[in-house]
Amino acid sequence: MDWLSLKNGTDIRGIAVENEFGEEVNLTNEVVTAIARAFCVWLSQKTGKGKLTIALGHDSRISAPRLVACMEEGITSSGADVVLTGLSSTPSMFMLLNDESFPPCDGSVMLTASHLPYHRNGLKFFVKEGGLEGKDIAEILSIASEGKRLTGQGSVIERPYIEKYASDLVQKFREATGEEQPLKGKRILVDAGNGAGGFYVDLVLKPLGADTTGSQFLEPDGRFPNHIPNPENAEAMRSVCEAVKAAHADFGIIFDTDVDRAGAVDKNGEEINRNRLIALISAILLEEKKGTIVTDSVTSDGLASFIAAKGGKHLRFKRGYKNVINESKRLNALGEYSPLAIETSGHAALKENYFLDDGAYLVTRILISLAKQAKEHKNLTDLIADLPCPAEAAEVRLTFQKGVDFKALGAGVIQDFERFAEKSPYAVIAPDNHEGMRVNFDKYHGDGWILIRMSLHEPIMPINLESASVGGIKLLSKELSEFLRPYAFLNLEKLGELL
Repeated sequence: MDWLSLKNGTDIRGIAVENEFGEEVNLTNEVVTAIARAFCVWLSQKTGKGKLTIALGHDSRISAPRLVACMEEGITSSGADVVLTGLSSTPSMFMLLNDESFPPCDGSVMLTASHLPYHRNGLKFFVKEGGLEGKDIAEILSIASEGKRLTGQGSVIERPYIEKYASDLVQKFREATGEEQPLKGKRILVDAGNGAGGFYVDLVLKPLGADTTGSQFLEPDGRFPNHIPNPENAEAMRSVCEAVKAAHADFGIIFDTDVDRAGAVDKNGEEINRNRLIALISAILLEEKKGTIVTDSVTSDGLASFIAAKGGKHLRFKRGYKNVINESKRLNALGEYSPLAIETSGHAALKENYFLDDGAYLVTRILISLAKQAKEHKNLTDLIADLPCPAEAAEVRLTFQKGVDFKALGAGVIQDFERFAEKSPYAVIAPDNHEGMRVNFDKYHGDGWILIRMSLHEPIMPINLESASVGGIKLLSKELSEFLRPYAFLNLEKLGELL
């Protein structure tokens, strides 16, 4: 078995259920048990402890009971104790490691594959310092491939944590506003997409006085029958936006499956997502203290000018939530205050919250601001009323011919795009290229920019385009099409749809 094929950035991902797509199950009982034993070996080496305690939680996926049983077997047969937390959010599985009211644990595991289809699942690992890095995942899989294990017999206890996690959010809200029910009179709607986020209604919003009429898909259902639980998915966002309008809600929230990401909807049914979401939380944080906001590479020029106008500094960095988090941590270590690391996907990590990407914490922070704005007879979206928005924006994901060395070929295309910009009389390389190549075009050739980069894990070349003018995307697409035409190993069909 190719164990490293299960590595997906800083997680493990695989096929957990027989499916109609013909994808073979690779998260078998034997594989999952071996990974559990390998994590025990890795964690014992890291902590220097012979006796470990590991917390284990899961989202709503239909494969969760089987994988929990395998993990439990692998951990206890390694001599470690297991604390079963049941249906959990990914952020709560980290927070419990730093909560003195919870049984002391040396590490934790969350079974989730985020927004991926029902037949997939995966594992996220935490220690008290935070989530594991990619090199740690590779090491765990290497240990599993070698069959290394500890011996002994551990015990199992059940101890749900989500109620305590939610009560801490409620307490933070009350302390920030000075009121027992600061959301009284507000209708706040939640779309959990049948994932693990339904708790936010009963355990957070209702104790704060909110009317949650119109909330939908709160019941856990691992087949996700209503829509993909993903704030980046157009169908999912359309669903929650329509729900907000139908319920005449003051605010809408949508979580991904394991609640480490969130999107939002304003009272008019307009989504607060991607650049608007980043701008909103940036405005809130920068009003408290100026600093550097770290984002991924695809954010807009308008967002950069918005952050600057609020007295902050904007740093575009590499895609991947761990990349932006680690960069923000690095800046703080150097003495440059950076309160936020956030991806356009909705992964948002605040310095004040252990740099944990936590969708529930993000929306709680935003709702605190909503309550304060309401006291002054203002709307939440007044905070981003001056955000310059592009006239047009698009993303295309180009695929490679099968069997080619896509990494080397993709790198070559990006280098050629840099040379193109250096020679062009109407294009110039953007000053903050930390990933791929971003090139600005003058107003006669698209009035915007093109970013060519490579996917972190797949044979895909994502390309983002943005224009300040109506019709600009078509002009940019024409320039891009002409540039990419000689590369026969790329499928340009999706690009053609923009012309």
